[in-house]
Amino acid sequence: MQIAVIAGGLSPERDVSLSSGSLIANALIDVGYKVCLIDLYKGVETNYFAELFLDSKSGKRYSYIVPQHEPDLEKLKKESYNGNSLIGKNVIELCRYADLVFLALHGDIGENGKLQAVFDVYGILYTGTGYIGSLLAMDKDLAKKIMAQNQILTPEWEIIDVTQTPVGAADTPFQKGAVNFPCVIKPCSCGSSIGVSIAKNQEEYNAALEYASKYEKKIMIEKMIEGREFSVGILENKALPAIEIIPNEGFYDYKNKYQPGFTKEVCPAELDEDIAVKMQDIALKVHEILRLGSYSRIDFIVDKENNIYCLEANTLPGMTPTSLLPQEANAAGISYNELCDKIVKMAGDKIDYE
Repeated sequence: MQIAVIAGGLSPERDVSLSSGSLIANALIDVGYKVCLIDLYKGVETNYFAELFLDSKSGKRYSYIVPQHEPDLEKLKKESYNGNSLIGKNVIELCRYADLVFLALHGDIGENGKLQAVFDVYGILYTGTGYIGSLLAMDKDLAKKIMAQNQILTPEWEIIDVTQTPVGAADTPFQKGAVNFPCVIKPCSCGSSIGVSIAKNQEEYNAALEYASKYEKKIMIEKMIEGREFSVGILENKALPAIEIIPNEGFYDYKNKYQPGFTKEVCPAELDEDIAVKMQDIALKVHEILRLGSYSRIDFIVDKENNIYCLEANTLPGMTPTSLLPQEANAAGISYNELCDKIVKMAGDKIDYE
């Protein structure tokens, strides 16, 4: 069976994705598949696709280390012939040639449903969530509205479009009165804590808006909940053990997420059993109401009164050495290679694996 692992892309999360994709590709090679890792944005020059697929006999492995800072996408576009096109040369053809596509993308076209819709049109089989669930989960405003309508506690929030309300405008913050300082400012449709800041005053707020608007013009201002941060993975419609995230300093930002040793993770999380079970139940409900696929990861904050706030859902959770879902799966007795194999088989249940 030949699997194309798609990573990279023209996304602020491309470095995280390339790291995830490398690990996934290596795991699938070890399991026994023929695998090709391809950058969605850069594509490939050759159309002799068979020579691109590696197996365990080749002795070759993929590797990618996530830098401390987000990628320079404008520089990438200038260095590439691809410009603003989001799908590189021969990508669709290669994906049609493969038996299955393993989506290792994070952010933008990989998680907002656009690529899933394209693959559906071409009849390309892929892992994870379909285009509807991807859209609902990626748009944090839509996701939180659906959660609130289903009695799932989520921090209060407001949305600002910086194309209509300029950064620094005197009446910009907290127009609806639901949120006040301190607050969390984030792009509405980014992941990996890209563009996220905590603001405690007007000056920090304006700086945070300016930072977030580098990535998206629709910005979420969210009430900051003081508490412990957790994540619960969903695999095969079952909740994995919760993991607690404890940054050494600051909050769980891009650097703390992807640099080894910057954050302590405890799995299974040290929680009272009733809180742990309730969090898993909420994670399953979020997974269901957002129409997510074979696996996902749901993020939470638990305050001092043990109120469980759902922050967001992730349709393509990170699969880097420091990522949460592989740690949760391991706590449930599922190795990294087994996890990747399960994701493949859940997507390709109509394929003959012999």
